[in-house]
Amino acid sequence: MTRYSVALLSMVTACLIMDASQDEVARAPSSAGDLDAVLVETNGGATTSFGYLVYVVPHGTKASEGTEVAMLYGAVRNDQAYGANLKWEGSQLAVEYRDARQAELRKPTVTIGPRTVMIVLRSGVTDSAAPAGGMLFTVARASDIAAAPPNKRLKLAARVD
Repeated sequence: MTRYSVALLSMVTACLIMDASQDEVARAPSSAGDLDAVLVETNGGATTSFGYLVYVVPHGTKASEGTEVAMLYGAVRNDQAYGANLKWEGSQLAVEYRDARQAELRKPTVTIGPRTVMIVLRSGVTDSAAPAGGMLFTVARASDIAAAPPNKRLKLAARVD
């Protein structure tokens, strides 16, 4: 094999071995406080869009310990912001986004303890206040700003990466 073939084979193997990242980017407690809706952002790298998994869990529980109720791929909230918003409406959880390449309601209802929750996917909802980029980037940037000394916060908030 030539040197280029070995390099190409190594790159393909590395891509197959690496898993997509999965990061919790939003958590919305129900009005009763006993359940949380959790949004997990998946990122497979530069050649893929962001994916989003929606879970309903007992309050304070990890998403991985709950029930996956919906999946979005390539979902956006406005022209520059990826993601979705979680909105409780009584015993119904609405997953709101403007557009998505793929949207799948995996469980239209979920029962956790005595509570039954109806899940709805609501496309066509624009969140003009959502900041540009993936949701994990936004969460990390907000954390950086909050941790910065007061005299540096304005500079960080105004920075465009």
